[in-house]
Amino acid sequence: MLKKRLLWQIYPYFLLIIFISVVGLAWYGSHSLRNFHLDQVDEDLKSRAILIERQISDKLTNQQFKEIDDLCKYIGQASATRITVILPYGEVIADSDELPSRMKNHADRPEFQGAVDKGIGKSLRFSDTLGKKMMYLAIPLKQDGKVIGVIRTSVPVTAIDEALNSIYKRLFFAGVIIAICAAIISLAISKKISRPVEQMTEGARHFASGKLDMRLSIPNVVELAELAKALNEMSRELDSRIKTITEERSHIQAVLSSMVEGVLAVDSSGHIVSINEAAGRLLCIDKEKVDGLNIEEAIRNPKLQQYVKNTLENRQVAETESFAINDGSCFLQLHGSALTNDKSENTGAVFVLHDITSTHQLEEIRRDFVANVSHELKTPITSIKGFAETLLEGAINEPEQSERFLKIIVKHSDRLTAIIEDLLSLSRLEENGKKIMLSFETTSLKPTLVSAIELAKVRAEQKHIKIDLFCDEEVRAKINSPLIEQAILNLIDNAVKYSQSKNNIQVIAQASRDEVLIKVADNGCGITAKHLNRIFERFYVVDKGRSRKLGGTGLGLSIVKHIAQVHGGYVGVESTIGNGSTFTIHLPI
Repeated sequence: MLKKRLLWQIYPYFLLIIFISVVGLAWYGSHSLRNFHLDQVDEDLKSRAILIERQISDKLTNQQFKEIDDLCKYIGQASATRITVILPYGEVIADSDELPSRMKNHADRPEFQGAVDKGIGKSLRFSDTLGKKMMYLAIPLKQDGKVIGVIRTSVPVTAIDEALNSIYKRLFFAGVIIAICAAIISLAISKKISRPVEQMTEGARHFASGKLDMRLSIPNVVELAELAKALNEMSRELDSRIKTITEERSHIQAVLSSMVEGVLAVDSSGHIVSINEAAGRLLCIDKEKVDGLNIEEAIRNPKLQQYVKNTLENRQVAETESFAINDGSCFLQLHGSALTNDKSENTGAVFVLHDITSTHQLEEIRRDFVANVSHELKTPITSIKGFAETLLEGAINEPEQSERFLKIIVKHSDRLTAIIEDLLSLSRLEENGKKIMLSFETTSLKPTLVSAIELAKVRAEQKHIKIDLFCDEEVRAKINSPLIEQAILNLIDNAVKYSQSKNNIQVIAQASRDEVLIKVADNGCGITAKHLNRIFERFYVVDKGRSRKLGGTGLGLSIVKHIAQVHGGYVGVESTIGNGSTFTIHLPI
């Protein structure tokens, strides 16, 4: 349907009312005026007939028809009225316009019949004698109660029509002028009515565009004023509620953005409606690109998809076991809850994603640690027990064999002692690191590094390995000297173990703007990349057979890591297969 402005819906009806009013008034006025004019003519014709009646009454009784005819012609010419005298049986004896002998019998004329029967007769008809439309009025002439004749007066209707047409023209022009004025006034009224509505419509558009601070002017029309007040009140209420919702949404967004846990919300059909940064990071998806997508399209993980589907269908709070995503590099646990509206209709579900990768890795480390420490302790204990039983069974009586067995028992006892001492060292480091019981002193690093190199020099000289130190006297750090010495000794000891004879080991200390770096570099066999993230775990060794052969406990690098941590720093490694490794301790200044 074609839409129109309010002005053009009101104004045409005003014009229609004006047109109907003017036309109706003109028709009624002209009709009433014509009837009034005809009534006046009737009265005038009746008066003339009565005047003539008095003059011809005696003549008609004496049958002086010629005198009556002459009188009619005289009076008719003087008054511009046709006068006719008719006998009771219809014969015309006198006429102001024609010779009576030439005129037909008028007994059938309606005005004649009305005069005879009712005392007066009127007729508006065409005259055959004169050839024009005439208005007739007839009255009877009576003597002793008996009709002796009829006097008829008439005038042409054209004269009446001409007079009325002149009046009609004046009325028409007056009506046109009145209609134009009324149309102009109606247009002004229509505009006055529609203008406040248009202003309120424009204001509503501003409200819809978000400009809720503006206010509408109040019209002087009661209904429109109430509407404007209601719109202004609506604007104030909307502005307040939108600000409240915006603030609440900002708070929610801030909370969701700061959460470590991922939050994912879907609607009842499984389409994503909200996802925070943490969830996007955990699921490795772009939160902007997946908004509105179905969960199957956005996240390619069958287990997660099935869990979302089950939560939406069952409408219950549920929690999943941990499952791996991103090729097993990340482990998640989901907690989901269905959402319903006030009609208990399902509107979707919200899921909280917990990253348990660290917990999963710690669990693996714990299991590996238990397995490794059990293995590391079981091996020397088994050997000690076996050789001791052999001695008890009689080998003690063989001096050479008993001496060899006792040396093996001592060797494995030393290994057990070393493992226990390293575990105790780690335990003390962890305890002191938590309680902050260690003492630190800002001092030059060079004496501590020289002391560590001197302790490692005996084993290095056995393999003809040279240890070079590069450290200026000005390199200073806040350290616990015995611990740093032990850490450097462990790194040098590892470098000696895994380096070929006659290779060099470098110990480098250098200061930067915000930290001190202590590097121990060798040219040994190197470490593959897949082991670099785990070599600082307890009992973790790259090559177990070779490590056991070289007498390692698997705890040396873990001790180095904890020593760096209690100093507020950390340890890193760079290694290339066949080209050696470089371990770096980072200490804050």
